[in-house]
Amino acid sequence: MGWFHNIRRLTGIAPIRLSARVRQAIAAEQDRAEIAIGSVQLAIVVVFGIFYAASPKTFAADVPFAPVPYALSAYAAFTLLRLGAAWRARLPGWFLAVSIVVDMALLMTLIWSFHIQYMQPPAFYLKAPTLLYVFIFIALRTLRFEARYVLLAGLAGMVGWLCLVAYAAAHDMNSMPVTRDYVRYMTSPSILWGAEIDKILSIAIVTLILALAQVRARAMLERGAAQGSAILELSRFFAPEIAKRISDAEQALVPGEGEMRAAAALFVDLRGFSNLARALPPRDLVALLSDYQARFAPVIRAHGGSIDKFIGDGILASFGAALPNPRAAADALACVDALLFEAQAWRTAREAQGLPSLEVGFGVAAGTVLFACVGDADRLEYTVIGDVVNLAARLEKQTKTEKCRALATRETFELALTQDYRPTVEPRRILGVAIPGIGQPVDLVVLG
Repeated sequence: MGWFHNIRRLTGIAPIRLSARVRQAIAAEQDRAEIAIGSVQLAIVVVFGIFYAASPKTFAADVPFAPVPYALSAYAAFTLLRLGAAWRARLPGWFLAVSIVVDMALLMTLIWSFHIQYMQPPAFYLKAPTLLYVFIFIALRTLRFEARYVLLAGLAGMVGWLCLVAYAAAHDMNSMPVTRDYVRYMTSPSILWGAEIDKILSIAIVTLILALAQVRARAMLERGAAQGSAILELSRFFAPEIAKRISDAEQALVPGEGEMRAAAALFVDLRGFSNLARALPPRDLVALLSDYQARFAPVIRAHGGSIDKFIGDGILASFGAALPNPRAAADALACVDALLFEAQAWRTAREAQGLPSLEVGFGVAAGTVLFACVGDADRLEYTVIGDVVNLAARLEKQTKTEKCRALATRETFELALTQDYRPTVEPRRILGVAIPGIGQPVDLVVLG
């Protein structure tokens, strides 16, 4: 591939470092492209065969041998062979190169056979419009986004046509000499060198243009694939909507940008984690965290929540912050109902395995938050900021005092009801609760 990078440098296209995963994805697309190429070529053979069978035969009735059907059959058989191979496995580079040469050789053989089919001097086939199929075969190679195969197809087409011209010139030199008269060239089986050179130059120019386009298109493909892979990776480190916001940003992100949003904050915490951290080996502790997060994170996302961050054994999620949501409070409380069910299922599963049961606490609050990009020029992140977030974290801690698993503020609960939230259990209200870190008493609703 050194020549490819040299062309890219000459055309001013910066090299792109691709991961093995991205290279495999591009290779898979090329495999599918090879199937498309084979399918189009098979269609060409079928159409050509139909036209040949349906068209009236103007050649002499006593022609001893009609080679066109045999040439078409050979090309159809080779195309089917290659198409079947492309469906079964990835075609190696040498096979693709050979198949391109064979394609052109069979096409040139078909054109060459016209003078036998119609019992005319070989120069007769130089007027055949079938030469235009060379450009189709070259253009088909662009589906792979590899310029080398375009160049090889063009080179094979030029060499093949040169061979046909040379054969015609050697065969007809005495009977039909080379002419400079264009009218005579068009009305007789004579050879006009300028016309044949024009054809070869046309093949060369079209090939070079397509190859250059392929180099640039391949660079764009690689850049797009790399960016797509980066977005996919971002969605694993950030909520998908945050990754999309970053990737779709029209200008460079800078710290300090933010928007006020009506949203809900949810704080989830695994109780007794500090004691577990001291008692469990590191590997078992990480496995426990992975199990816990793998169970609860999908439930949050399924209810429209955006996971802001994992804080040790805690999970901070928001509803309606990353993306505006008129049902933010209702979705947050519905999510808590589902998380309570999941927590019970997890506890039951651990007890069945002889493992100690674990409790999970939840705190929910709704109100106005600041959804902002924070950090410095070298390290940025999107997060939710505001009293609502702090209150959700305080409510989760308050669940231990209230001997419950999930708490929300009364205002959050009543707002959720107006957003068509339907509680799964009868809520219990606790009025005027003094919560550490909160300046005034808060009315609470026990969700579970």
